[in-house]
Amino acid sequence: MKRILLSAILLLSIAGGLRAQTAPDSGELTRLLKDFLAGAGRNDAAMHERFWADDLIYTASAGRRIGKADILREVREEGPPKPGDETAVYIAEEIRIQQYGDTAIVAFRLVATTEKAGAKKVANYLNTGTFLKRNGKWQAISWQATAVPKAPTPTPQPKTSAEPR
Repeated sequence: MKRILLSAILLLSIAGGLRAQTAPDSGELTRLLKDFLAGAGRNDAAMHERFWADDLIYTASAGRRIGKADILREVREEGPPKPGDETAVYIAEEIRIQQYGDTAIVAFRLVATTEKAGAKKVANYLNTGTFLKRNGKWQAISWQATAVPKAPTPTPQPKTSAEPR
């Protein structure tokens, strides 16, 4: 009986050690995320270079899987915005960070506001990134973006002409 109890205590203590820490680097990761989103709105290639790890696996909301080289090629082809181009502002909301030593999961709601010719469009995405700290520097090694579906427009109900008697 003592062996079973000791085994159970040992198992629980090991399992407890695998839970997320209180994210001691959450401030640094939050700052990195916000700086990246500001740079992404300007199509800043240097910020993309800093943020993404060379071995990145990125799954876009449209289901396309790409790597860092693909992202950098697209950013450089597009270049910085020119007058009259669509502008974009990206904001992270509901940020949640779980850290496991030199690995961290960063999940958040991305609010993307784009504007072109006075027409503004807002889209929401749920993003989850896995970050690895290498040589003292956090970088995203995996990313998943999921578009949040727009709420359906309610169907108007037909009006009844019959009134209660």
